[in-house]
Amino acid sequence: MQKSEKSDRKDLFKDVSRIVIKIGTTSIMKEESAVNTEFLDSVASQTAALLNDGKEVILVTSGAIGVGLNLLGIPSKPREIPIRQAAAAVGQGELMRYWSEAFQTYGIKSAQILLSYDFYSDRVKYLNLRNSIGALLSYGVVPIINENDSTCTNEIDTVFGDNDRLSAMVASKIEADLLIILSDIDGLYDKNPKLHEDAELIPFVEKITPEIEKFGGDPTSTKGVGGMRTKIIAAKIAEKSGCHMIIANSGVENVITRLAAGEEIGTLFYAEPNEAANNKSRWVLLSKTAGTISVDRGAMNALMKTSGLLPKGIISVTGDFERGDVVEIECGGAVFAKGITDYDAEEIIKIKGVHTDEIEKILGHKDYDNVIRKENLALLD
Repeated sequence: MQKSEKSDRKDLFKDVSRIVIKIGTTSIMKEESAVNTEFLDSVASQTAALLNDGKEVILVTSGAIGVGLNLLGIPSKPREIPIRQAAAAVGQGELMRYWSEAFQTYGIKSAQILLSYDFYSDRVKYLNLRNSIGALLSYGVVPIINENDSTCTNEIDTVFGDNDRLSAMVASKIEADLLIILSDIDGLYDKNPKLHEDAELIPFVEKITPEIEKFGGDPTSTKGVGGMRTKIIAAKIAEKSGCHMIIANSGVENVITRLAAGEEIGTLFYAEPNEAANNKSRWVLLSKTAGTISVDRGAMNALMKTSGLLPKGIISVTGDFERGDVVEIECGGAVFAKGITDYDAEEIIKIKGVHTDEIEKILGHKDYDNVIRKENLALLD
């Protein structure tokens, strides 16, 4: 395709200052299940070059389960979640040791951060995480992030989790400019290159359309998730946050520094900077929801014009949520917004369909006229 202004990476990345690098299991582990220390050293060396260039780097790593299985002498990939959780608990410390040693070679301090799923949805934890990472970066420390697989099962399913979505959530929440996802694949193809010799690499995706989503496929490796489906989900999250994302093969020499310099390697998913939501809207959009509020057409139209949600337009409530939780807002079966509610589910059920001047009479108190204030509302695309 003809290079456009948007796809000119050197120009696009000239002001990139904060980079999240996600390393997949297949990149960390050799075929014989040993850790690829040469690759880890290469990542550390390239990270040092980025730091010397004034960039901030955050690493999201997979591989704890694979390392743990190797240490426990378990030869095949177990399906039982407790075994994989045990492997993660054993492997995480060892994996971190490998990373720490690699970075120390280049005089770089690193810090381990293990996240549980609720960091996505608990705003206090989100703010604490953001502040913690900001402090680490200010001291020149490289945060190394993984999901806490020993206690979480969101990424541990019938196949190993590979943290694609986690890396995108992290990139979004810390306002990264660029997310680099490294795996054993060269990028996004128009069809599975392992099954079709005529598959063509797509170097640039300006917008994630239904056609692009169809290119997502099944996992391509027996070691990590690594499939395109999870990476396209990650790209959609990054796109909403105004963060560019690249999928590239970790086997390419000096791939990280070359990507940061604007070389056309892999697939770039473009993100329109002026489409990035503010911090609270971004958090609301990406948070796990605790319930659903169904509204009528009039309420939806008002909300689309950035008004708050009045009880008069509410039809029904689903879920048992508390004040301060994030809920979906839908009309006619289609979710079009999310918001932080100022009333719990039981209270909203009591006041749905009524005028604001009746709230206090029904509940015995009235905190706000709106069930969801406009500043706590985020519209979906």
